[in-house]
Amino acid sequence: MYLDDKTFSTVLDSTPLVSIDLLVEDSSGKFLLGERLNRPAKGFWFVPGGRILKNETLKSAFERLTIAELGKKIDINQATLQGPYDHIYEDSVFGDSPSTHYVAIAYRLNVEDIQNLPCEQHSRYMWLHPSEIVGRCDIHANTKAYFQID
Repeated sequence: MYLDDKTFSTVLDSTPLVSIDLLVEDSSGKFLLGERLNRPAKGFWFVPGGRILKNETLKSAFERLTIAELGKKIDINQATLQGPYDHIYEDSVFGDSPSTHYVAIAYRLNVEDIQNLPCEQHSRYMWLHPSEIVGRCDIHANTKAYFQID
């Protein structure tokens, strides 16, 4: 269920959102990143993903997001759960306020034949090794967290 702007703004101001982030790896160990077009994290490189909708199962959300973000339907059973992460931003899709808090559920998956990636959320794409990801200042800290070893 998609919400009108007024309702969604109230939700953002009142509660965390739940999302799925896709850690898409190729056979060379590189991961897919897209340069964000929208707030929050606009202008930063970020992994693909999106929020889970009301009454949408994890499985259904995963399939919908892989179609929307990767251009192909992938079953959640082909991915490995990496875990939940907090993503807290001072801004939102509406501007400087309200702030945005996601509980992002990260799934790692291997995909080899991605072509013609959709461009609704990202202006361009690149593939990087984890060591490259953590060392760059144009990659958002929330994406870097997926690849940092404690």
